[in-house]
Amino acid sequence: MTDDVRTETGAIENLLREERTFPPPASFVADALLSDRDILARTASEEGFRAFWTEEGNRLDWMEPWSELYSWEVPYAKWFIGGKLNVSVNCLDRHVAAGLGDRVAYFWEGEPGDSRTITYAELLDEVCRFTNALRSLGVRKGDRVAIYMPMIPELPVAMLACARIGAPHSVVFGGFSADALAGRIEDAACTVVITADGGYRKGASVPLKRNADEAIARTTSVEHCVVVRRTGEEVHWYPDRDHWYHDLVAGQPAVADPEPMDSEDLLYLLYTSGTTARPKGIMHTTAGYLVGVASTHRYIFDLHPETDVYWCMADIGWVTGHSYIVYGPLANATSGIIYEGAIDFPDRDRWAQIAAKYRATILYTAPTAIRALMKYGHTEFERDDLSSLRLLGSVGEPINPEAWAWYWKYIGGERCPVVDTWWQTETGMIMISPLPGITTLKPGSATFPFPGVIADVLDEAGNSVSLGQGGYLVLDRPWPAMLRGIYGDPERYQQTYWSRYPGRYFPGDGCKRDDDGYYWLLGRVDDVMNVSGHRISTTEVESALVAHAAVAEAAVVGRSDPLTGQAIFSYVILRSGHEPSDALAGELREHVAEMIGKFARPKQIMFTPDLPKTRSGKIMRRLLRDIAEQRDLGDVTTLADAGVVNTIREQSGTAEE
Repeated sequence: MTDDVRTETGAIENLLREERTFPPPASFVADALLSDRDILARTASEEGFRAFWTEEGNRLDWMEPWSELYSWEVPYAKWFIGGKLNVSVNCLDRHVAAGLGDRVAYFWEGEPGDSRTITYAELLDEVCRFTNALRSLGVRKGDRVAIYMPMIPELPVAMLACARIGAPHSVVFGGFSADALAGRIEDAACTVVITADGGYRKGASVPLKRNADEAIARTTSVEHCVVVRRTGEEVHWYPDRDHWYHDLVAGQPAVADPEPMDSEDLLYLLYTSGTTARPKGIMHTTAGYLVGVASTHRYIFDLHPETDVYWCMADIGWVTGHSYIVYGPLANATSGIIYEGAIDFPDRDRWAQIAAKYRATILYTAPTAIRALMKYGHTEFERDDLSSLRLLGSVGEPINPEAWAWYWKYIGGERCPVVDTWWQTETGMIMISPLPGITTLKPGSATFPFPGVIADVLDEAGNSVSLGQGGYLVLDRPWPAMLRGIYGDPERYQQTYWSRYPGRYFPGDGCKRDDDGYYWLLGRVDDVMNVSGHRISTTEVESALVAHAAVAEAAVVGRSDPLTGQAIFSYVILRSGHEPSDALAGELREHVAEMIGKFARPKQIMFTPDLPKTRSGKIMRRLLRDIAEQRDLGDVTTLADAGVVNTIREQSGTAEE
């Protein structure tokens, strides 16, 4: 730790001792979009709830008006019933028609330093051309399209073109392996894959086309593969299947009729980890989703689209990018920033250089990124002018108070409210968050539910816990952007989210409410790990480990990590004839990275002769988590062999990293 970082750490410790709460600055409140302090109480009633979402729904352009706000038959909701609209029209056409065609939609920055500025009129033209190109390949309403791309402008173009046609897209994060991509293509029976020759990541090229070729070879539904030329590297070509993006759009007209979509038509699928090895295809529909992300984006980020430059630093391959880089911001006519590469490459202050270059006013990032910047210290970016910033946001996992305070002090200059947001792929939109012109902040707390959202914290028996107590977070009322199910698996949808507390949505997170009613999220309570904001199934990693010829059995848990929130800790039993070694540990880590993606690579692997199991053969993961966290063990009387845990504990100091 450098002297500068030590000084910062001391300053943050003092700040948290002296300042327990952070009210909105008076200068911020004066211009805040939302300053009605009664809004939470008012929208808690059914009448207020309906009035709020009716007003928000009426902000969109409808091809046919809706007749009923919502219906609710647990666990299925419908919103804006009877209405028809098109998402791409609401993100592009209506703004151009309103005279905003020259407004910047995206400032795009490539990792090598190339850049583009794209206006709303230009983005609409590009979307229409690609819409016509996809239609020329036979893509029609209802067809599923897989998108596997780097963070380049053609990614939101592809999403919006699919939305214009009414072809649900399934965006797959560019860090996923060919195996992971194949599973997602096959589950959705995608007919088209849109990818790139490669993408830049920390000076290297990610071989996206090669991965896509491997994935498509394992599937049966793909008819066409559209390829954007990004890195210029050589790729294998299948003339009857493959098409260069730029050749396809050349000569296409910049006008494309939008498909009228029912409010409940499927907009996209997004696969997320579950407690089994098979990811869940989360279904989001059209109107309710767009209303939900547009309204939360407007109010939580206090959006002033005429003057704000907004930067969500997530990857579009995750739900944060869908909701708060593409659909929410564009629906609000926002000027946004997209960056292709890692925020600290090639310079530690690359992110700050970009924020300064485009005069960003709003920054939305993950606690993992904040902790990485803390490690470098603020002197790494003190030469970059961040005075344009006026609001900061956090997403992906609970943020620890120290990171919150550092973010507020050194990046926000002690003037920017921090909106710490809780939500999920499944919720579609932010559910618990401060309203920056209203809420007094507490570092580490997501504060209160968004207007109209009713949450509670329950004990095991389903009783609401008292203030000051912890338990399980639930949501008590439907919301517009909520998932409409798991693709092809309604039973799993019911079992996963609605069975523990019937009639209430259980997201799988622990939570406590303090004496003032503030919500403090505690992370996952099931077997899904949250690593750098990526939800990773323990079963998925275990399956990858066991697929290696040397591994007989594996168990995976999440262990607290100061940088990534959780790190993957793996216990591995080897097959006979294989011996533990540093080399084998490294081979297993890379094997997981190849099968799932680099972000799922275990941080530590411990070779063990056995695992703690009950007499029925169930692995006691609680004990494995306790060992990984070096905590005292609780009751071990249900183990078939209580001596196993002592053996593992003795070896825990020698786990390979």
